[in-house]
Amino acid sequence: MTDRATYSLIDEPWITCLGVDGRTQEVSLLELFARAPQLREIVGDLPTQGFALLRLALAVLHRAVDGPRDQFEWEALWSADGPPTDRVEAYLRRYADRFDLFDLERPFLQTAGIHTAKGEFFGLERLVADVPAGHPYFTTRIGAGLDRLTPAEAARWLVHLQAFDASGIKSGLVGDPRVKGGKVYPLGTSWAGNLGGLYLEGRTLWETLVLNLVPRDQPTIARFDREDRASWEVEPPGPAAAADLAARPYGPVDLYTWLSRRVLLRGDRDGVTGVVIGYGDPLSAPNRHQREPMSAWRNSPPQEKKLGLPLVYMPQAHDPTKALWRGLAAILPTVSPRGKAEDRARYLTAGVVDWAGRALDSDRSIALRAVGMVYGTQSAVVDDVVDDRLVVRAAVVGPEAAGLQHMILTAVEATDAGVLALKNLASNLVKAAGGTDARLADGARARAAEQAYASLDQPFRAWLSGLGPDTDIDVARETWSAIARQVLGGLGDDLVRATGPDAWVGREVGGRRITSPEAHGWFRTALITALPRPQQHTQEATDE
Repeated sequence: MTDRATYSLIDEPWITCLGVDGRTQEVSLLELFARAPQLREIVGDLPTQGFALLRLALAVLHRAVDGPRDQFEWEALWSADGPPTDRVEAYLRRYADRFDLFDLERPFLQTAGIHTAKGEFFGLERLVADVPAGHPYFTTRIGAGLDRLTPAEAARWLVHLQAFDASGIKSGLVGDPRVKGGKVYPLGTSWAGNLGGLYLEGRTLWETLVLNLVPRDQPTIARFDREDRASWEVEPPGPAAAADLAARPYGPVDLYTWLSRRVLLRGDRDGVTGVVIGYGDPLSAPNRHQREPMSAWRNSPPQEKKLGLPLVYMPQAHDPTKALWRGLAAILPTVSPRGKAEDRARYLTAGVVDWAGRALDSDRSIALRAVGMVYGTQSAVVDDVVDDRLVVRAAVVGPEAAGLQHMILTAVEATDAGVLALKNLASNLVKAAGGTDARLADGARARAAEQAYASLDQPFRAWLSGLGPDTDIDVARETWSAIARQVLGGLGDDLVRATGPDAWVGREVGGRRITSPEAHGWFRTALITALPRPQQHTQEATDE
């Protein structure tokens, strides 16, 4: 007879995955590794949940193999048919009680015995991230759907909570010195909520795991202290912050399993019905780039001034209004280096991206995956979730591809300049038609930019995926210029055709007359300047 008070995440199916056959399935933590070559990816209830679960799996693998210690051990894993399941199972069984969701002393990612002064448990909307408190219309789990979660659902959301919980006022736990008036005031989001999450995807989950498994002998990519370990390997914390907080994080594994919150679920195998959540171990974001390899980083002069430090890097968060390819300046390794040679690079690439570029054959196709959570007012509410993917060949993120990477960035910059020309055309057409309200021009510019980037998105992705170690940089640049020029030129023509006869006559604006034919001519000139034809390069070279 099954004990209702136990639920082993090692053996019970709870992680949602997509198989290579296209079917979704729930697997146990042990099955996740045993079947990794037959699984495509961890999907989760939200993209951020899949990211949090991937980090959990990476922590298990790092500790199970005690490394990899160097590139040779990494290559042995990469060339293997699948995971060392015997080592993974031995590791998991060693901490079996820590992976029991309802263990009385050491429940998984929770703190046994925590309680508020009134002994309250709260609703599951505090656990499920897509249910903003007080706004149930944001979720598909309305009504009775939030009265109870299965243990599998609760476990997934628990992992997500420790990674991405919003800030705000939390329950005051008895024994926590931070409590004031029964509450703990905002201490920030859970750790991964600070990040613009980045990782590499392979053809299978096993490839994805190894691609993001940085060896210990790469200190410029990720530093692992001897003390680096998973949270379940140490004595469970009490309601207060950990005693060794000032010395941490000890490394990536510490961050992958960081206990940002003190949590306790109420329930058993029949379901989870309540939760109490307090603050755990707060962690500031500045200069964690040597420990956190799954985010790009940006130099922050304002933080340098605020903290009185000569150099500060902050996580490069994702912009939900921009496709991933528009932010490649923060991702490409030779443009955003992590080594000591660049003391003040504007960006630092994610460590996992840097490692993949060094370790893989340059012609191999991989996917760059971006995942992140966007928070609203004072980081206390969730506004959006970012999820994007770019397929590239490893040469694009390789350390020897400076010329290729700079060409890609100039292509992005030229595209932005071409879109700016279209935006100017849109506002000039509004003025030519007699529009005097600045909001009309601003709205036209915004609509033009939105349509432009939407129209350019798939062509850019297709062009980028075709770049490799044998790419002729000049030909590739001219190819993209021609594509973008054609797309934007067509959109510009459509805007002009859509204007009425008043715009052909035009209006006096700021001492000059603007007509739609004249605005169209300005646009064409600006477009050619931003995205020149090949013969213009030749003429410029002759003139020099």
